[in-house]
Amino acid sequence: MLVNGVQPSQLDVLQSHNHRIPFLRMRDAGLEMDMLEDLKSLQFEYGIQEEDRSWLYLLGRSHGLMIKACAHATFFCKLLRNLRESFSKKSSQEKKISEDIPDDDELKVGIIGGGHLGKQLAHTLLQLVPIPAESLRISTRRPEALGEFKKLGIQCFYRNSSLVQWANVIFLCCLPSQLPNICVEIQTSLEKACIVYSFVAAIPIPRLKHLLNHTNILRPQYQCVEDLDNIWGANKEITAALQDPVILQATCPYSPAGGIILNVKWLEGVFYAAINTCTRKDMSHSQVLQLLNELFVSVHFETCGKDGASCRKFQVQDFVSKAYAENLSQKRPFPWFDLTAVQLKETPFSQYLSNSTALQDHLTHLYCDSFGISLTKEQQPTEVSKGSLSQ
Repeated sequence: MLVNGVQPSQLDVLQSHNHRIPFLRMRDAGLEMDMLEDLKSLQFEYGIQEEDRSWLYLLGRSHGLMIKACAHATFFCKLLRNLRESFSKKSSQEKKISEDIPDDDELKVGIIGGGHLGKQLAHTLLQLVPIPAESLRISTRRPEALGEFKKLGIQCFYRNSSLVQWANVIFLCCLPSQLPNICVEIQTSLEKACIVYSFVAAIPIPRLKHLLNHTNILRPQYQCVEDLDNIWGANKEITAALQDPVILQATCPYSPAGGIILNVKWLEGVFYAAINTCTRKDMSHSQVLQLLNELFVSVHFETCGKDGASCRKFQVQDFVSKAYAENLSQKRPFPWFDLTAVQLKETPFSQYLSNSTALQDHLTHLYCDSFGISLTKEQQPTEVSKGSLSQ
């Protein structure tokens, strides 16, 4: 039975209408055209009985979940890429040399699962981050079915443990029934700093932490409300949808538009994941704060607040307790944060983020700007009630 908790990892079933007659779908230079679009009698919806048409909203919901999942993964990878580029620039300045980014500082992304979600995610990351083909690899039980990615220069194979040894970020795009065996395969190969980003909503965070014996885990949680706005479409390509201002704004962390709400604990996890990434580079906490302020706060948007000082700079007590901050010397790094605990419990950043509407608005503008879309004054973020963002 389909319920509000439909998860992205099960979207193969709900999205199967997109593959109804493969030879009538044409792909050219990364663009897909549906030749059945104007042929009503051959479309998926035509054969559905009238009494069952009320369930068609599930197609829009599944597509909306897919769009949101890919959008948030893209934003996260953009952030990590920018962080790593900052590391390289800082290193070059210290050595007084000007070189291309070393290979070690390139963001390496692995995807476990080559189904519909895995493929859509790969296309989105390639085009919108953008991640170079040589920095993206896919592990799946059927690598022979990923010919389109192999032609782009992406390595596709079936070696999950090898993938996690290589990657900085691993996206789990498998079915819930497959996850326990995958965790057994990869847990001994996971580096402490490797971020596991799970789309398997049926496996809660504590269970995933136990299966992997790993704490550097992110898992977005989506809540579907009864009133689903028909903005997602059923056939629009993900990359094209994320260039649509209306759809992109609906994917914003604080936006309730579209009837699919993201639990903002994910956003907290993103910040702490960024801090862990910096800590792994042996950066002091003062250097980390400076970098976070450069990436998040220094960018000013005319429609975000009255002036550039509307969002204050991050301080150490925004991320750790006051008592811990008082004993933290300038050169000491931040502690290593358990991302699973961050997403399940209140943190110092929870309080700061929930109490600062200026920061919330600023992050919404920054999110849209990262996709190349600027919000106008008429497109200000809509506040979401805290009750709708529960675990």
